[in-house]
Amino acid sequence: MFLVCSLAVFIPISLSFWLLDILIGIYGRPEGFESEPVTPWRCLLSILIPILVAKWGLARKSLDASGAIAGLLVGFILTISNACFFASLLAFFVLGSKATKFRSKRKKGFEDDFKEGGERNWIQVLCNGGTAAQLAVIYLLDNGPSETAIDFSKKYNASWLSMAVLGALACSCGDTFSSEFGSALGKGNPRLITTLKKVPRGTNGGISFWGCLSSALGGLLVGLAYYLMMVFIMSPTVLSMSPEQWPVILVGMFAGILGSTIDSLLGATLQYSGYDKERNCISHSPGKDVEYISGAAILDNDSVNLIAALLTALFTPKIAFHVWWYFT
Repeated sequence: MFLVCSLAVFIPISLSFWLLDILIGIYGRPEGFESEPVTPWRCLLSILIPILVAKWGLARKSLDASGAIAGLLVGFILTISNACFFASLLAFFVLGSKATKFRSKRKKGFEDDFKEGGERNWIQVLCNGGTAAQLAVIYLLDNGPSETAIDFSKKYNASWLSMAVLGALACSCGDTFSSEFGSALGKGNPRLITTLKKVPRGTNGGISFWGCLSSALGGLLVGLAYYLMMVFIMSPTVLSMSPEQWPVILVGMFAGILGSTIDSLLGATLQYSGYDKERNCISHSPGKDVEYISGAAILDNDSVNLIAALLTALFTPKIAFHVWWYFT
């Protein structure tokens, strides 16, 4: 039923994109707009692949119904814009879902908002993937549906937007890895990023060696997915005439670390953390039996994720520019 309903909604949307592109082609494209029009195959794959991924997420309880619908929208936008964007999104979603399930019984003991399977709703999906989707729309309007080699000297806009999308997704994956693996691995308690004092596991803004290492790994894997899709789908001739593209993996790693750090700083200062003595777990809201640890009750976890992804997306192109300058 989910597959049928999804097709009934997204096939007309995809056809609308295709028809709009045909009309633009007939009445003229903006001067300097050199990309190819949207092909029927690209439209079809932009529908089918996100639907299959969302269906998998529902079956694995990584998404609820609202999360699956939001995921379809984000997946469609990223896939039709640039296949490399979708590869990075897929890496984040699949690997992040696996990370959430890692040692879930142990994490259940100190998380008051623990969900079996890490089931995400539409708010969580949009807070983690919405920034990337918005940037992908700008990329689509500016460059058309295409895969572009990163070259800041000749294709600055496309390169900037591509690295911003990568940064947003690497941030989300790096933060997920840091939170899930960092809290489940190691024996000692983490330290609050602002004071370096030891705090209970699950405290917002808590950092550890395993958490930092995991955030780098999460970002690196998103960058690797981007790079592998680029090598697979782009013409060898185009790649040979462009700068080396492997630094995108390093950019993903740096974005993962940066995003996780920003998330921790926001969590330690603008997100409430307290210890619930009655339930023996971390509480994210004040209460009668809750002992204050850190932060102000200004943002919730979804807001922190959204702001961290946005800030990382803005900083990542600058990081990428210097990475390419240094290594190539």
